[in-house]
Amino acid sequence: MSDNKKLSYCFDVDGANFTSAGEASVKVKKRLREAGFDPETIRRVSIAMYEGEINMVIHAGGGKAEVVIEEDRIVIILTDEGPGIADIEQAMQEGFSTAPDNIRSLGFGAGMGLPNMKRYTDEMVIESRLGKGTKITMTVYV
Repeated sequence: MSDNKKLSYCFDVDGANFTSAGEASVKVKKRLREAGFDPETIRRVSIAMYEGEINMVIHAGGGKAEVVIEEDRIVIILTDEGPGIADIEQAMQEGFSTAPDNIRSLGFGAGMGLPNMKRYTDEMVIESRLGKGTKITMTVYV
C-alpha cells in the first residue's frame, strides 16, 4: 500500500445462516494478503473478525462488519441491533456464555468469542446498550 492510502470494506453478516458466518473474515484475509500484510497480522485480524461474526450470528441476528485498512493499522468495526450485552465485564470472562443449548450443540457458544477478540487485537472497545445493540471496535497495529 502506498502512503496515506486507506481501503475500506463493509460486509453484511447474515444472522440466519451459520454456514455463511466467517465469509467476511475470509474476504478480508484475502485482501490483506493481496495488500502484502505479514501472515501474523493477517492471522490476528482473521481470528478476531471471525469470532465477532460468529457472535453476531449467535446473539444479535447478524449485523455489519466494516474493515478499514491503513498503512499502520487495521480497524474492524462490528455493529448489530441485537439485545446488547448486559454485563460486559462478565462477558469478557473466558467460558462465560449466554448461547442457547442448540447453538452449543453445534460447537459454538463456548464463551471464548470476546476474550479471543481481545487477545488477538491491540485495542478493543465495546459499546453496548440493552435493547439497542452493540458496537465493537478492534484495532490491530502493523
